[in-house]
Amino acid sequence: MVLYEYDYIFAIGTLFAMLDAYNNGANDVANSWATSVSSRSISYRQAMIFGTVFEMLGAITVGARTADTIKNGIIPNSAFQGNAGVQMLAFTCALAAASSWVMWCTRHSAHVSSTYSLISAVAGVGVATVGASKVQWGWNDGKGLGAIFAGLGMAPAIAAGFAASIFLLIRFVVHVRKNPAPWAVYTSPFFFLIAGTICTLSIVYKGSPSLGLAKKPGWYIAAVTMGTGGGVCLLSAIFFVPFARAKILKKDYTIKWWMFILGPLLWNRPAPADAESAAVPDYAVVQEHKNEHSSGHSVDESLEGGEGLKKGDADVATTPAERSLSAVEANKPTYSELMAQTQNKLHARLYANRGPIGWAMRTLRDNPMGPGEIYEWRNIKILAIRVPAMIVAGLLYGLHYDIHAAQTGTEGTPDGDRMKRVYAHAEKFPNEVEHTYSFIQVLTACTASFAHGANDIGNSVGPWAVIYSAWKTGNAAAAKAPVPVWQLAVLSGMISIGLCTYGYNIMKVMGNKITYHSPSRGCSMEMGAAITVLVFSQYSLPVSTSMCITGATVGVGLCNGTLKAVNFQRVGLLLFSWIMTIPIAGTLGGVLMGLFLNAPHFASITASA
Repeated sequence: MVLYEYDYIFAIGTLFAMLDAYNNGANDVANSWATSVSSRSISYRQAMIFGTVFEMLGAITVGARTADTIKNGIIPNSAFQGNAGVQMLAFTCALAAASSWVMWCTRHSAHVSSTYSLISAVAGVGVATVGASKVQWGWNDGKGLGAIFAGLGMAPAIAAGFAASIFLLIRFVVHVRKNPAPWAVYTSPFFFLIAGTICTLSIVYKGSPSLGLAKKPGWYIAAVTMGTGGGVCLLSAIFFVPFARAKILKKDYTIKWWMFILGPLLWNRPAPADAESAAVPDYAVVQEHKNEHSSGHSVDESLEGGEGLKKGDADVATTPAERSLSAVEANKPTYSELMAQTQNKLHARLYANRGPIGWAMRTLRDNPMGPGEIYEWRNIKILAIRVPAMIVAGLLYGLHYDIHAAQTGTEGTPDGDRMKRVYAHAEKFPNEVEHTYSFIQVLTACTASFAHGANDIGNSVGPWAVIYSAWKTGNAAAAKAPVPVWQLAVLSGMISIGLCTYGYNIMKVMGNKITYHSPSRGCSMEMGAAITVLVFSQYSLPVSTSMCITGATVGVGLCNGTLKAVNFQRVGLLLFSWIMTIPIAGTLGGVLMGLFLNAPHFASITASA
């Protein structure tokens, strides 16, 4: 029996489920791909394509078909006492609270976990609905709040250990050699073996509940994973090594990417006569350093060869050096001016663009709102021009955003100076070596995205599936029914839209904003995070993929041998936002549910009269 009287709750719940999935893409997925983009293994546009394909592929083909974890792990299904309407309202409030918090955080470039946000909101709703005594505060087979807090503390640290171990292995096998490029090429099948095995385990244990692979015997799982990893290793030895040898070691610039299928035929392929002059992809974070500010020279440079200020003469500049210092200080832009200059440089490139984004940006620039209120006829006409331009700019702005420039900070600001110190303490490796590991990182990034789509789609689709089942059947117990494929498709599409349109706002404060990135570092981070997720899944502990990749990033950064190679100011902000997510999302969900559930209505007023 369809609960038509609650159509509005189903509609509102659907909107917030889509918003939650959008935020998942803009926040969680963007953080996952920030490692690959920051390493320059792929561009942001390629991340959009790969992320869309593999997130949707993982969600639709082997995604979670039941929404049991979110529904029954925090609030027992029996607590609703068969009242489907209250159940619909509860999960609608949870989605509203979680999506609103994550949306606010994404807008302010604060990375949080959508998983923890939603689970906390469900807990808050549970307190308001059935009381604190009914909420699973303990372990509850790895689904209770106790397990959530355990994962929050342990996962980043364990991921840091795994990622650091893998990177140190690469470093001792390849980077310490006098001629590391041949070592990188010829040992690449071994690292393809590690990556292939980890990626297969990720799919088996975290991305295939509908296939039931995790329930197979141990020997079957071992055979599948080792067989897949060994197959990837063998294929890389046959096809990738000859391709990389010709492309990287012999610098044959005439070889195209698709020619890897020639495999052994490339082994004796003669290189062009001018092969030594062939350009190698540059994986440096800062590829071009230009001083574009009028006061770009430091005070030390201005005073070079001059006399310093004498004690007690700070207010009187008498020497040429002192006058130079005063001039520099007088002309030095403020923090707001420096940030505005950086923004203007980016927009100048967009204004010159001949595509739709250029049209949109020029339209917004050339048609400002006039004086008076918005309902003035002149402003109404301008608004009719600006609204389409705002939509186009919102959809395409991320395509043209310079992620690396944003991560390195603005020169002359505290953030820019901090990132200079971080990068100065990170060892740089040859581009030929990094180019080899960029291929491995593409493999790890795509597989991680597949597993993320298959697993984390349940965060948004779980509550929505509850709302849909309760509305369609009128039975609260029907929440255990399988999730329809169309719901998986809709929300996976929203995740992809979130990544493509707004993912840049999180990427700009991740990746290189924490520590210096490169392909060999990046693939270590992603494999370390994947191993951590696998370990936690074996003990039924909830864990955030984003927290794992962040911990792995810090672990690899510390492999530089100094704390100065990690931006702990950014790490502290991340940790603070993670911790605050639990009480804020929980409180929002509880307050919303309490207000709606206990609000006065006409029936009670009539009865009391």
